[in-house]
Amino acid sequence: MKTEADITDHQRDDKPRKFECTLCNRQFTRKEHVNRHRRSIHNHSEDNWYSCPQCEKRYHTESYLMKHIAIHSTKFKCSECGKCFRDNTELITHKRSHSGEKPFECSVCGKRFATTSNLVKHSRLHSGEKPYKCFVCDKAFSQSGSLNSHIKVHMGAQQYKCSECDKTFIHSSNLKSHMRVHMHDEPHYCSV
Repeated sequence: MKTEADITDHQRDDKPRKFECTLCNRQFTRKEHVNRHRRSIHNHSEDNWYSCPQCEKRYHTESYLMKHIAIHSTKFKCSECGKCFRDNTELITHKRSHSGEKPFECSVCGKRFATTSNLVKHSRLHSGEKPYKCFVCDKAFSQSGSLNSHIKVHMGAQQYKCSECDKTFIHSSNLKSHMRVHMHDEPHYCSV
């Protein structure tokens, strides 16, 4: 049952959403909302999922599936690239990628952003805030994607192995960068 505080949080779109589900990157205003989301969305058996008939994405509830299916409709379709969105807000935000509009400005350095979420991520560089903490080792990160990559270390997901020195990497791009050391190919060489 939703409380008055839940409804108030929902109505305030400007409230910072600093708690993020590490499984799907959905953001929340409170830690207990993330926990409830994980229990209700991610803790279910394979048998209880609803599949999209057009792209085979799967959702635990029929209501999530219905929200997803709206993406396949032409109601919120970008006139420039044809990509479809769930609602008009997502479409408006997307259109900024074509127009170059960046209405959100950093008060510290003046850099501009197309979305408030990108401004919030950028602002953490100035403040040093690291709200995403690893539950295994307490290491903290400023962005959820960095935490997600880090968690793979604890899960033993280092699957890209260097054939020259046996170092292992979580991402293939890190292995490719590492291989430059062995190939003496350093594109960012300092001339001084």
